[in-house]
Amino acid sequence: MIAIDSIISNFELPSTGDKNFSLEKNLGKNIVIYFYPKDDTPGCTIEGQDFRDHWNDFIERNCVVVGISRDSIKSHEHFKEKMQFPFDLLSDIDEVICQQFGVMKLKNMYGKQVYSIERSTFVIDVEGKLRKEWRGVKVPGHVEEVLGFVTAL
Repeated sequence: MIAIDSIISNFELPSTGDKNFSLEKNLGKNIVIYFYPKDDTPGCTIEGQDFRDHWNDFIERNCVVVGISRDSIKSHEHFKEKMQFPFDLLSDIDEVICQQFGVMKLKNMYGKQVYSIERSTFVIDVEGKLRKEWRGVKVPGHVEEVLGFVTAL
């Protein structure tokens, strides 16, 4: 697990738009990373729409926003296009970054235990330090709370 105020090690993941996202290449901006369980599901769609709807507010505050799940780039491309997300979605199929951030959890779904991403958001500052984390996120009001935090940075 990573600790608040610790420097986050550089990582790269495949991204929508036929790109790779690199943490290092985004230093100098505040980076908002939100982990979500699955493309095109109700909670994940609403969360993405909330980030989309506040996109300009984040840009005005020198932020990069990215979403990460274990879905494929193909799935991400479809989801991003369908929802008109202005930000990129990153694919962590091998769960390397999910493990780094400690977001993989056992959950009960329809009476079965499944290993899945716990909805979580992290803010990394312009120097690459973890400044804030939210775990077990409930979607309503969450994006506004993240926006309030980055406004205060």
